[in-house]
Amino acid sequence: MLATTTYNQWAALGLLFVIAALFAAFNVVLSESLGPKRKGATKGSAYESGVDPVGDTKQRFNVRFYLVAMIFLVFDVEVLFLIPWVAIFSRAKALGFPGSAALLLGSMITFVVILLVSYVYAWGKGVFKWD
Repeated sequence: MLATTTYNQWAALGLLFVIAALFAAFNVVLSESLGPKRKGATKGSAYESGVDPVGDTKQRFNVRFYLVAMIFLVFDVEVLFLIPWVAIFSRAKALGFPGSAALLLGSMITFVVILLVSYVYAWGKGVFKWD
């Protein structure tokens, strides 16, 4: 009985992958068959907000751009960690471990404080000032 149930679960997963692959292939074929067929210099040129590209492609960017992007990623990942933490914290008392809610709360406060210290440090260094 157990082997049949496991086989059925794997079969359902395999069927899902087959349906996903067929859906992707169908969309590619449909796009190629119904899409525009015109080619030309204007169609093949680079398009960037309606403005022709100007300058060298090896232009250097200010390092602040990358720092702001990295700080955004750090806070984005923090939100991803906060969502499951909230789900676990809401059921911490039901876990039956004494002090589990306090331990979870303390670990999250430590995590957020470390991130806020890094944010304040970057702010103090002037990372968010655009000239």
